[in-house]
Amino acid sequence: MEYSEAYQLQRTLHRQRVEGKISDVLLLLEHPPTITIGKSGTLDNLLVSRERLAHERISLFFIDRGGDATYHGPGQLVGYPIFDLRERGKDLHRYVYNLEEVILRTLKDFSIYADRDENHPGVWVNEEEITAIGLSLRRWVSMHGFALNINTHLEPFSFINPCGFSDRRATSMSKILSSHVPMQEAINSLTSHFGDIFDFPKISLSTSFWWHRSAPITVA
Repeated sequence: MEYSEAYQLQRTLHRQRVEGKISDVLLLLEHPPTITIGKSGTLDNLLVSRERLAHERISLFFIDRGGDATYHGPGQLVGYPIFDLRERGKDLHRYVYNLEEVILRTLKDFSIYADRDENHPGVWVNEEEITAIGLSLRRWVSMHGFALNINTHLEPFSFINPCGFSDRRATSMSKILSSHVPMQEAINSLTSHFGDIFDFPKISLSTSFWWHRSAPITVA
């Protein structure tokens, strides 16, 4: 799903969640090659020209999430929980911790042992970022979320300082395992842990709603 389309979908769901018209929602999807820069980011962390991005067919967006520059692309599982934290203790730190925990348990299922960074949201393997986390919270309802590198092509991460770090690189599950990771296996693992940690309905292909073009899972 194109980033701009996904963003508009998030805004629509966010408004509906604030108004109490829907329950909590999780979107899982992939984006075409896209670089986003959050509220605390600057163009200093974009290391190539916009002309180079156009040549590489990579879109650029300045967005309202926290954090700095990150890359999205095929083979990366992006999760956007539209959650009302008023019903979850109004604890943003716990929310971020739990998102990280979902990723840590998912990676462990594939024998990948990762860590948190106490000073920065996200999940890391030997100081290489495997999952970026960037959020927006308005009226205690969340937008944006996490991006787990599964089979992601990593070269575009060299076009930025990922999350503002000039001394750290990105990695992926397939790079660590030296083999392709079936996306559906990763989704099944992640959604199982997501359900356990957030007390969220279990997700399966038989109960998920798949959009025709790019199939984000939507669960209410």
